[in-house]
Amino acid sequence: MEFHHTSVLLHETVDSLKIRPDGIYVDGTLGGGGHAEEVLRHLTGGGRLIGIDQDEAAIEAAGKRLSAFGSQVTIVRDNYVNMPEILRNLGIAGVDGIYLDLGVSSYQFDNGDRGFSYRVDAPLDMRMDQRNTMTARDIVNDYSEQELCRVIRDYGEDPFARNIAKHIVLARQKAPIETTGQLVEIIRGAVPAKIRAKKGHPAKQTFQAIRIELNHELDVLEQSVDAMIDLLKPGGRLAIITFHSLEDRIVKSRFRTAENPCICPPDFPVCVCGRKPKGHVVTRKAIVPTAEEDQENPRAKSAKLRVFEKIGAEDKGSTGKS
Repeated sequence: MEFHHTSVLLHETVDSLKIRPDGIYVDGTLGGGGHAEEVLRHLTGGGRLIGIDQDEAAIEAAGKRLSAFGSQVTIVRDNYVNMPEILRNLGIAGVDGIYLDLGVSSYQFDNGDRGFSYRVDAPLDMRMDQRNTMTARDIVNDYSEQELCRVIRDYGEDPFARNIAKHIVLARQKAPIETTGQLVEIIRGAVPAKIRAKKGHPAKQTFQAIRIELNHELDVLEQSVDAMIDLLKPGGRLAIITFHSLEDRIVKSRFRTAENPCICPPDFPVCVCGRKPKGHVVTRKAIVPTAEEDQENPRAKSAKLRVFEKIGAEDKGSTGKS
């Protein structure tokens, strides 16, 4: 299957980076290279882009798409959580911009064999990096009922998490659950018919939860935001596109703390904790897709873009007390 992914908030993301033609930029979730190609169009011969992705199919597709840019592009198969080490190995101390387009690509959803979609019967896989040995099947068949409930409740925000976990455990006592189709039917039986009629697909939240748990998506994001800000040069920008409230909450919180890290009591006249701001939040309200983009690409509907700018050299004397 050919790798295809429609880049969400493409121009908004690239514009938000305020690209310098001779700058160095990092795409932490390269995918098919849509955002990367647009960034590279803004660069001159002195500019450079580092593309990171853990999916082999994405690496291959992006490599072909970006081949015309030659040595301006360096592609690394890895997880963006390892960005500091990746850049260190490339001899890069700081960059002018970093961006992430989180979640699952259209290719991963549409390729039935990958097991991300609840609409296609396929082996329970859901690995973003197929070098990993653990799959969604292991979670579904090996996690305790309590662990399953936690995952579905916390990462899927499904009010029927407890009942879904119970039904999964009962079903696997008869035989292992091997496919997405089997899991969908189990979930369907755990959600009341009147609820199924009112809301979307009953398996959507559970599939999201298992995928997040398997790929450690929220842990990776939580660990990475501060480190990526630290990698920026003064005035550099970090842009992150999220697709659900759990991701967006992390980005919003980490950006807010980076802007105002002071932990002094509010009645203190001056900051004494010594924590200094790293920069400021550019997007007070998240940037969302236009109605036209929503219509052209239904998967863009829940996207939110937030942007942070690293403190400039002229601002370095500020403190965390506003």
